[in-house]
Amino acid sequence: MATFLPRLVFPTLDSLPRSYFLGHHRAGLNKMKTMLSSIDLIIECRDYRVPLSSRNPLFEENLAGRQRLIVYTKQDLGSEGREADKLREATIRDFHAPTPILFSSHKTPRSIRTILSFARAHAHSSYTLTGSRMMIVGMPNVGKSSLLNALRKLGVHKGKAAQTGDQPGVTRKIGTTVKIIAATDAAQGVYLVDTPGVFVPYVPNAEAMLKLALCGSVKDTIISPTTMADYLLFQLNLQSPVLYGEWAPPTNDVMALLAGVARKTGRLQRGGVPDFDASALWLIQRWRTGHLGRFVLDQVTDESLRRDHMEIENLSGSLSQARRLGKEERRLRSKARHVEAG
Repeated sequence: MATFLPRLVFPTLDSLPRSYFLGHHRAGLNKMKTMLSSIDLIIECRDYRVPLSSRNPLFEENLAGRQRLIVYTKQDLGSEGREADKLREATIRDFHAPTPILFSSHKTPRSIRTILSFARAHAHSSYTLTGSRMMIVGMPNVGKSSLLNALRKLGVHKGKAAQTGDQPGVTRKIGTTVKIIAATDAAQGVYLVDTPGVFVPYVPNAEAMLKLALCGSVKDTIISPTTMADYLLFQLNLQSPVLYGEWAPPTNDVMALLAGVARKTGRLQRGGVPDFDASALWLIQRWRTGHLGRFVLDQVTDESLRRDHMEIENLSGSLSQARRLGKEERRLRSKARHVEAG
C-alpha cells in the first residue's frame, strides 16, 4: 500500500474574489471615526485561528490616537492548550509589545474575567464623570458581539445585548452603548459600543482570502463551498487525515471526501447523487464549531509576523489603491453576472 503524501502547497487561485468591503463596512468605519473623541479604549478583535489574516490596517489608520487592546477571540476553536499553542501565543505577545494582548473564548469565564479586569484597570487610570467608554472593533464574524454579550453577562449579570449569527453581517450599524461594569462609590462604570465588522478593501493574498472565508469572515456564497472544502482538506491533511477518517481514507481529492460525507450523512440528490455543495458546507461548519480539529491556519513565527507587518505597512500606504482594486473587482464580477444572466 502506497504511503499517503499530503499536499505541501495549495494551488494558487488567481480567479478567487479578493474583496468583501461592503457599503455598511465603509459607513460603519466612518461613524466610528466620528465617535473617537468620546472613546477611551479600542478593543480590536482578531480571530485566534487566523491571527495574521484577520488583522485589518483600516483600524490602525482610522482609529489612531487611542490606547488599544488586541483580543484574539475563539481561542477554544484553535488551541488545545498544547506547548505549541503556548509558544505561539508567547510569540504573538512578544511581537506586539508594548500593546497589550489577550487570548479569549466567550465560552470561558476565566478569559472573560481577564478582559473585565483590564477594562476596570484602564477605566480607573482615566477617570471621567460619565464613565469609561470603549469600542469593540474587528473583521466580520470574529466574535465581537459574542464577546460583548459575555462581558455583559459576567460583568453586570444581564442578558444578551447584541445579536449574533454564523454568517457575517448580523451587526450592520453602530450599536447602543452597553454597560459591562457597574459604577461604585470607588470606581466609574464601564460601557462598550458594538460595531459592524469591517473587511479590508482588498486582499492581495489569495490564500489569506481562503482562510478568512473558511473562518466565516465572508458569506458562504462568495467563494465556492467545494473550493473552501478543498482548502480545509489541505489543512486537515497537514494536521492528520485521521480527523476525517469516518468519511474517507487519506486523500488529496476533495470530491472523494465529499462523496463519503454525502453517503454517511444522507446529503444525496435524486438518484443517490452526492450533493457536493451541501456536503462541503456541512464539513466546513463542523470545523468552524471545533468538531474537526482545533488548530490555527496561519503560520505564526517571528519571521512570518515581521513579513506580515511589512505587508500591512505597504498596504497602509496604498489603501486608496487597494480600495480602487476592490471596487474594480466588484464591478467586473457584477458585469460577469449580467453577461451570464443575459
